[in-house]
Amino acid sequence: MSFGHSRNVPARPRSWHRALRWFAICAIPAALAALFLSCVGWLSPRLGARRIVNAFEATTAPHPGFRRNHAKGICVTGHFDSNGEGALRSRASVFARGRYPVVGRLSIPGGDPGEDDAAGMVRSLALRITLPHAEQWRLAMNSAPVFPVRTPEALLEQLQADARDPRTGRRDPAKMRAFLDAHPEARAFRRFIEQHPPSSGYDNATYYGVSAFQTIDAHGIRRFVRWEVVPEKPYRAVYAGDLRDPDFLFYDLSKSLRKGPLRWHLILNVALPGDTTDDSTRQWVSSPHRPRIDVGTLVIDSAQTQIDGPCRDIAFDPTVLPDGIAPSADPLLAARSAAYAVSLQRRLSEEAAARARAH
Repeated sequence: MSFGHSRNVPARPRSWHRALRWFAICAIPAALAALFLSCVGWLSPRLGARRIVNAFEATTAPHPGFRRNHAKGICVTGHFDSNGEGALRSRASVFARGRYPVVGRLSIPGGDPGEDDAAGMVRSLALRITLPHAEQWRLAMNSAPVFPVRTPEALLEQLQADARDPRTGRRDPAKMRAFLDAHPEARAFRRFIEQHPPSSGYDNATYYGVSAFQTIDAHGIRRFVRWEVVPEKPYRAVYAGDLRDPDFLFYDLSKSLRKGPLRWHLILNVALPGDTTDDSTRQWVSSPHRPRIDVGTLVIDSAQTQIDGPCRDIAFDPTVLPDGIAPSADPLLAARSAAYAVSLQRRLSEEAAARARAH
């Protein structure tokens, strides 16, 4: 991915911004669901991993060697400083006090690695935390706390509504409107996007795990949680000056890191009676009675290009969990791992073919 020659791009006309806002409301949900579902795995005898990955591919022109969603991104490295506060909730080694290496990736939704950053109405953060005894914890998060769809079948419908016509290369807005009319559960996601402008950078966004997971303590007691990663840097909404640069997210992150490491706090939100634990379209209500536990600090101190950086060949499958953390019954979580493998296999095969042709 090239990040050059972009600092003096002229401001876009106001009509362009209106079109972008409309697209965010009507079409971005397909890419947003992909943020956490970017490669849905086992689904049903009729709906398999390859069919879902094919549907992602149909939303953009071919880009061999790149991820089918979140194609534009950057690698980051650092560590997680666990403060030990999570140990009462989970026996997972990540919650024992200590420091654990992290490789991550920051990105925007979409299958085009040359996408303008202004098109990204959310920010995404994926992490691989390396733990003792060959364990890993992989997290895939985004800056919206809900998904627009509840099931893998609905995701496929969404992607089909967002597909480009192979003859014209254009989307049909009527198909997306019909999808939204048929899926009222997508309204919560639409409201969030409308009411929460994207952050001005990767470094001042809060990232949500969205789906519920289970923590298991030393006595085998299970509790449901949802986590979020909250920045120390204050949130600022994106503004017109940012949008002049199609790669402003990359450049601003690099600029911030030159001043020093960036920090987020990993917060566990514990379920209360009545909270839904198997539906990612429903956000838990804010309550003064809800335990919110700060379990440690994520520190990012360097960034690398995704072409040859350490995140390139990692599938950030959020069902890769250490002992002491387990998935919920959310049908989207149960569907993911197989298609992560399909997507990664395709990328690696395309890269191998390109190297063979070069020689």
